[in-house]
Amino acid sequence: MEPADDELIPTRATLLARIKDCQDHSSWQDFFDTYQKLIFGVAIKAGLTRNEAEDVVQETMISVAKHMPNFTYDQSAGSFKGWLLNLTRWRITDQIRKRGLLTVEPFSAEPITNLYPLSPGERAADPLAMPASQTLDQLWDAEWQLNLLEAAVKKVKLLLDPQKYQVFDFYVNKNWPAEKVAATFGISVSQVYLAKHRVTEMIAAEVKKLEQQPG
Repeated sequence: MEPADDELIPTRATLLARIKDCQDHSSWQDFFDTYQKLIFGVAIKAGLTRNEAEDVVQETMISVAKHMPNFTYDQSAGSFKGWLLNLTRWRITDQIRKRGLLTVEPFSAEPITNLYPLSPGERAADPLAMPASQTLDQLWDAEWQLNLLEAAVKKVKLLLDPQKYQVFDFYVNKNWPAEKVAATFGISVSQVYLAKHRVTEMIAAEVKKLEQQPG
């Protein structure tokens, strides 16, 4: 039986429950696909090289896997968003430490002490070298929102007739003139504008739903 549309984009809680089984390779792939771009993007914007950022993704995923057997999704203990940020923060710190660099004006953040239990040998977050006026928390929040937007777009694409999304994509993302889009798809210019309006509304509604998921 084909899964329902809602199940094609799993909620955060259901996905975390599924990856407790280390042999559930499909769910782990879903988790990787959902969060690897977020972690990689933050690592790059924190000043790491591509190779370093890829190491951060790999090491963060390994750390998540180590926590999963005894992991309980308990929002009262702290948000998953904050927990994953801390795991990523430690891995970025490791990459900076490997360079042998010390910061003159270090980024600092109060470690979140009431979140999910740390693995043996895990440590609280260390200061990071960050660009002036930026913090890892701010970068994380910005990338998190982009991650939500991408998930929302993916969901909307599943719900729409492919041509309707293409009209939106060519007009909004590829910046084609409305007249060119209309001629390409054999529709009126007003239909191009209507497609933009409807798809934009659908994406905004999906983003709102994702924001309301327990975080």
